[in-house]
Amino acid sequence: MGETDKEKLEEQITKTLTTPTTAAIKRVLEKDHAMDCLFLLALEKGKWKKAKDYMNKHNLTLSDGTYRSRMIEITQLGLATAEPLDPLKKRYVVTKKGKKLAMALLTLLQNI
Repeated sequence: MGETDKEKLEEQITKTLTTPTTAAIKRVLEKDHAMDCLFLLALEKGKWKKAKDYMNKHNLTLSDGTYRSRMIEITQLGLATAEPLDPLKKRYVVTKKGKKLAMALLTLLQNI
């Protein structure tokens, strides 16, 4: 890798780590079950019961508190929207940006 390529790579990484939007997404993705929640949204399982049923079916764990916390953070980043079902329950729907991120993560993980 030439010096110009290294400089270009450093510039890209620095921009990704320091730009408010990408830095915020990185922080959320580092949290427990964030990718699980993004994938659940991509599968249109944005209601707790559907998410829990899916996770249980595949012997995976996800607490309702963690699910709700991640969904709130994902919504705040514009990766999903929250639709009230009643005063206590919400249904989360992936946005175009959230779907794009979920698919990029899926591709990344499949190519490892």
